[in-house]
Amino acid sequence: MYTDTIAAISTAVSASGIGIIRLSGPRALEIADRVYRSKGKIKKLADVPTHTIHYGHIYDENEIVDEVLVMVMHAPRTFTGEDTVEIDCHGGIYAMKKVLDTVLKNGARIAEPGEFTKRAFLNGRLDLSQAEAVMDVIQSKNRYALKNSIQQLKGSVKNKIEKIRKAILHEIAQIESALDDPEHMSLEGYAEHLEEVLKEQQGEIRRLLSTVADGKVIQEGIRTVILGKPNAGKSSLLNVLVGEDRAIVTEIAGTTRDVLEEYIHFGSAALRIVDTAGIRNTSDLVESIGVDKAKEQAEQADFILYVSDASVPLDENDFHIIEMIQDKQAIVLLNKSDLPAQVEAEKLAALTKKTVIPISAKEESGFAELESCISSMFFQGKLDLPEDIYITNRRHKGLLEEALESLEQVQESLDAGMPEDFYSIDLMNAYEALGGILGESVDEDVIQEIFENFCVGK
Repeated sequence: MYTDTIAAISTAVSASGIGIIRLSGPRALEIADRVYRSKGKIKKLADVPTHTIHYGHIYDENEIVDEVLVMVMHAPRTFTGEDTVEIDCHGGIYAMKKVLDTVLKNGARIAEPGEFTKRAFLNGRLDLSQAEAVMDVIQSKNRYALKNSIQQLKGSVKNKIEKIRKAILHEIAQIESALDDPEHMSLEGYAEHLEEVLKEQQGEIRRLLSTVADGKVIQEGIRTVILGKPNAGKSSLLNVLVGEDRAIVTEIAGTTRDVLEEYIHFGSAALRIVDTAGIRNTSDLVESIGVDKAKEQAEQADFILYVSDASVPLDENDFHIIEMIQDKQAIVLLNKSDLPAQVEAEKLAALTKKTVIPISAKEESGFAELESCISSMFFQGKLDLPEDIYITNRRHKGLLEEALESLEQVQESLDAGMPEDFYSIDLMNAYEALGGILGESVDEDVIQEIFENFCVGK
């Protein structure tokens, strides 16, 4: 239980309509009473009912700081589980900082990054997976990421992990009880039963791990690399997708020398889109470095948009790119379709074995079909199902893999006919690894590292 009271600005420190200063801790009401004066009959915030809002002013001694609304929330029905006060003041930067300074002057201390959420975790209001989901909600870049983070905040991961742990714990208890009291509890035929339990729980963990790739795409967006030979229209494509002139476009081949990355929403998909230098053999040292970077980006891509120039015949550079995308998820964009065609879409589809979409970046045509095609390639249209759980956290992935490995070791012990106490050891390792996702038996250093990534005020 904390003995100090923390405070911080919980909204963005920028000019806005409203700013919120949050206090949490055992002296939150006392400190608020020192700086708040009501416009009505209320004399002390400590005496008002919980979850009520009051109108008045913040004073620094006898000087009015700002006109405010104050929300009072008594423990334990608060985000942190502690007495909490939120001061809604005007959203000017100076006004917010002045209110915060007044609160700090009267007994609060400035909160560390993520300390409100850390207190919620340590006070049992959230498990660690839910606490991490708080930051995921804040950092969500698309509706899928937000929806998944909200589901985790509501306990989707917690509930699934608890169910798996409960099944494992039941088997640990049965084994330990039989080993402690062999006269009254027999393990005869137990190996067959345990094998069924292992099969079921391994399946549950593998299903969670199978969502990691989609979870990465949900959280970070589809890493999309634009490839093509010089002057094919890659930068023009990027500008159309972004909706503004982000890349330099000229008639001079090789204008793009470096990697340019943008985060965009394209229909229902979120794309981390990367424009690259044109792929060709070149003696220009700087351009050559750009070509090498383009190839590196293509290797790391989730998805490739290969832009081919419909107005000129295919050449060795095109064939090199076609070879590069063979094992990648890709769509071929036959650009400059507004010009007389030198490349047939059917021929290009046969060569690449990919979907070919004629477009014109200049006239912004063909993009509706591109949007539809991208949507059908990812998530198989199932991402909107609210009951789905997608693992987006690398820490969770590592602990799930650790738990699965321990359960596989139990299976190996069963196959080798090892004594039952061997089963119990590995079952307990799996149980504890899964508990790490929820925050049980997690080192203080790990907890500190997690919450250091939060913003101040959350």
